[in-house]
Amino acid sequence: MFFVDTIELEGLGNRSYLAGGRHTAVAVDPPRDIDRVLAAAARRGVRISHVVETHLHNDYVTGGPELARLTGAAYLVPAGARVSYARLPVADGDVAEVDAGLALRAVATPGHTPHHTSYVLEDNGRPVAAFTGGSLLIGTVGRPDLVEPRLTERLARAQHASAHRLAAELPDETPVLPTHGFGSFCSSAQAAGDATTIGKEKAVNAALTTDVDSFVTRLLAGLDDVPAYYTHMGPANAAGPAPVDLTPPAVADAEEIAARLAAGEWVVDLRSRIAFAAGHVAGSFNFEADGRIATYLAWMIPWGKPVTLLAETPEQLAAAQRELVRVGIDRPEAAATGTPDRWVPEGGRPASFPRSTFAGLAERGTDGVVVLDVRRASERATGHIEGSVHIPVHQLHQRIGEVPAGTVWVHCAGGMRAAIAASLLDAAGRDVVAVDDGFDAAAGAGLTVVTG
Repeated sequence: MFFVDTIELEGLGNRSYLAGGRHTAVAVDPPRDIDRVLAAAARRGVRISHVVETHLHNDYVTGGPELARLTGAAYLVPAGARVSYARLPVADGDVAEVDAGLALRAVATPGHTPHHTSYVLEDNGRPVAAFTGGSLLIGTVGRPDLVEPRLTERLARAQHASAHRLAAELPDETPVLPTHGFGSFCSSAQAAGDATTIGKEKAVNAALTTDVDSFVTRLLAGLDDVPAYYTHMGPANAAGPAPVDLTPPAVADAEEIAARLAAGEWVVDLRSRIAFAAGHVAGSFNFEADGRIATYLAWMIPWGKPVTLLAETPEQLAAAQRELVRVGIDRPEAAATGTPDRWVPEGGRPASFPRSTFAGLAERGTDGVVVLDVRRASERATGHIEGSVHIPVHQLHQRIGEVPAGTVWVHCAGGMRAAIAASLLDAAGRDVVAVDDGFDAAAGAGLTVVTG
C-alpha cells in the first residue's frame, strides 16, 4: 500500500511530491516553503523519513535542508552535486527503505545537470512511480544548457541516453512524475499534458522517438531565454538556503512609499493589470499576483534591489511573499494594502494609462505610434506585426531608452507581460497604451502579421 501526493508550484511551473506508505514518507524536490510539505504529511498521518533532491535546482531555492532538519529525515543528494552542508550522497543503484515493502531506488540520469538522479519508487520490488526531476518530462526533457555552455551538447546527448535508460528499465505502465515541465524555464518545451507514463513517452517523446543526432540538433535549436535570476539559484542551493520568514512586512504609508521610489527602490503593485491601469502610484511597477510574479519579478529586478509590495488584501500580499521566497527574494522592505488613494501622498493623484485591444490598434492605425512587441524572440519568430519594435519584457528595464519617441502601444501574447512593460514605460514618463489581448487576434483585427 502506497500513496503519491503532488504539490503544485504553479507560479514556477514545477511540482514536488510526497510519497510513502502507512507510517513514513519521502519528500521529493521540496519547495522552500516547506510548510506545504509538512501539511501534506500531516493529512496523511505519516512521518517524513527521507528528503531527496534529483539535482541542484536552477529555477528555485530548495527547502530540502530545512525540511530534513525539522523532521530529522535523511537528506539524500546526488553524490556529484557539490554542496557545503551535511547530506547522504546518493549514487546510481542506491536503495532507501521508505516504509514496509516500499523502497526508493536511485537511477543516474545525467543531462539536465551532470549529477542528475531520478528515483524509482518500488512497492515490493515492483516499480510504481518514477520521480524524474529534470530528466524525462511530459513530452519533452529538461534543458541541458543551464550548467556551463561548453557542456551543453554533451549534456543534451546524455539526456537522450538517460531517457532511453528509463524507458528500457521501467514497465510501460510506470507513471512518470517530473519536477519541471509545467511552465518552468528549466524545461526545453512545455509539458504536453498533465500526466504520463513510460509507455506514453515511448510513443511521443522526441528523446525516445528520434536518433540522438536529430534529437540534439532539434533540442539545441529550440532552447529559449534563460531567466537572469537562475544565476543565483544554484549557488544558493549549494550553500544551503536559510529558513524562510513569511511574517508580514513592515507597513509603509504614502510618504514612505514616495521616499522609497525617490531612492530608486522598486515599488511593485500586485493588483490586476486592469486595476493598475485605472489608477496606481506613479513610478510603481505592475506584476500581477495572479501572474507569474516569481519568474518575471526575479528575472527583471536588479538582484538585491529593495522591493516594496502593494496589494489589495493581506491575503494577496501573503501569497506573493510565498511565491517570492521560492526564488530567493526573501523579505520585502515594506508593504501596504488597500487602494492607490491610500498610497499617494496627500494632494497627489493616482496615475493611469489606457488599455485597448488589437482591434483598437487596427482602428487607430499603426502610423504615428510605436508598436512594441515584448514577447520572447522565439514567440516573435512565429509572427509579428509589421513595423513593430521588439524588446523582450525581461530586457526592457535596461533598454527602455531604445524605445522610439511617440505613444507606445505595447503588446505580448496575452496581456500580462504587456502590463508589466506598460508600467515600466509609464514610470519612465512615456505615453503608453497596454494592449490586453491575445496575439492570435491581431491578424483577424486587420493588422499585418509577418514572419521572418
